[in-house]
Amino acid sequence: MAGTRLKRSAGYAPALTSLALATLFFITSCSTTAHSDVFEMTEVAKFEKPWAMAFLPDGRLLITERRGDLLLLSADGTPDTVSGVPAVNFGGQGGLGDVVLHPAFDDNQLVYFSYAEAGDGGSGAVVARGRLQLDRSPAELTDVEIIWRQYPKVSGQGHYGHRIAFGPDGYLYISSGERQKFDPAQDMQGNLGKVVRLNDDGTVPLDNPFADDGGVTAQIWSLGHRNPLGLAFDNAGQLWVLEMGPQHGDELNLVEKGANYGYPIVSNGDHYDGTKIPDHDTRPEFKAPAVTWIPAISPSSLLFYNGDEFPQWRGSAFIGGLSSSALIRVTTDGANASEVERFPMPERIRAVAEGPDGALWLLQDGKSDDAGRLVRLTRPATP
Repeated sequence: MAGTRLKRSAGYAPALTSLALATLFFITSCSTTAHSDVFEMTEVAKFEKPWAMAFLPDGRLLITERRGDLLLLSADGTPDTVSGVPAVNFGGQGGLGDVVLHPAFDDNQLVYFSYAEAGDGGSGAVVARGRLQLDRSPAELTDVEIIWRQYPKVSGQGHYGHRIAFGPDGYLYISSGERQKFDPAQDMQGNLGKVVRLNDDGTVPLDNPFADDGGVTAQIWSLGHRNPLGLAFDNAGQLWVLEMGPQHGDELNLVEKGANYGYPIVSNGDHYDGTKIPDHDTRPEFKAPAVTWIPAISPSSLLFYNGDEFPQWRGSAFIGGLSSSALIRVTTDGANASEVERFPMPERIRAVAEGPDGALWLLQDGKSDDAGRLVRLTRPATP
């Protein structure tokens, strides 16, 4: 249940694991803090407003900062700026966002990243891709091209969403927030408040649910989303989206092809001005969330864990919490899900990743510029 802590069972003895050479360098001279008997937390590096991370095959780490820097954390723990990133529209919730590798990165060196751009009507998220040239100093993104844009651009600097995930089917999935405009989540003439599904070059798969409608509508995989900040596939190949709700009512949804999740017509939360929103159970034609959080946790990111460092957690989902300043573990069973543990953290958690060493890696994102930290969670040392 929420708030419980995992205790070591009788006879528990962590086995030694071999870490990537880069990871061994990372933890040199870093402070380590024990978190009860569940894990130890090691500070690795500091950043300004970090947002997302992606491990390279050699164990090095790409990290985005919202102001517009893509950083490559080298083996000695030094972050170097990767050149070739386009200018971003930084402000509010906008800036440089997610970063993921193409499934065939070893062959094509393609990196996908999202950011906010300004344009006619205001701003909107985009997803671009480029080739990461690691043989240059500094590393460089070349052949950068935008393959997707939020439409339409609108005023304001909130609810971009713009998380990215490649599915086991090889397609590219993007979460697109409704930009704090409510109704666009139900408007099929735009892609705000949607999950979109694309080929890796940004074109539309022919079997998308609305492909025959053409235009931006053809991109849509699901609709009725608010501010989807987590996007991940479980071990069964099912897609889950994690959404920040209105006043409370944060949601974890199992995403189904062509399904409507109801926002802003229904929500288990209410508007910030106190205006009530009908709950999901009043409109059964809309898909209801698998989990709703009241009070809110302010979710930021979603990961399904499969590493060896914490074998008892394989298959669990981990959620980064912002206002809750917590790492939250959720278990899933088919279409069902439930929170089972919550670990308080010293700062807001912006992103969660599994490293090549099987450790859990967290990006902390405090309100001050110097609160951003990369930390690594490992099993506690054997007494």
